[in-house]
Amino acid sequence: MPDSSQAGWGGRVAVAIVRSDPPTAFLASDAEVLGRVLALRLVAQTSAGELPEKARQQIRAALLEERWADAVATWIEATGEIVDAYPDEDIWSEERLDLDAASFEIRLAPIFED
Repeated sequence: MPDSSQAGWGGRVAVAIVRSDPPTAFLASDAEVLGRVLALRLVAQTSAGELPEKARQQIRAALLEERWADAVATWIEATGEIVDAYPDEDIWSEERLDLDAASFEIRLAPIFED
């Protein structure tokens, strides 16, 4: 695989998918920002009455101390919600994808091996 400095790569992104109905996606520039976004837009928006007292206290303390990952982890445990996080994913863009190279590379892909 080419590294992110080579053609075809449009940068990096951090992604979280909350497996609710319907699922909710969060995109951020990196894992640190993603943690803050999840804390602010997901965890902090939960009604206090929906959480057990101990979890509520732990989440509040973590939020006030800006321990985003602790707040999110405690929230997941308390609510049973599933959050899939991908802290460093590639962004592909048409402008950066070398179509000639892709046309050549596709012919060497495992799908064409016999």
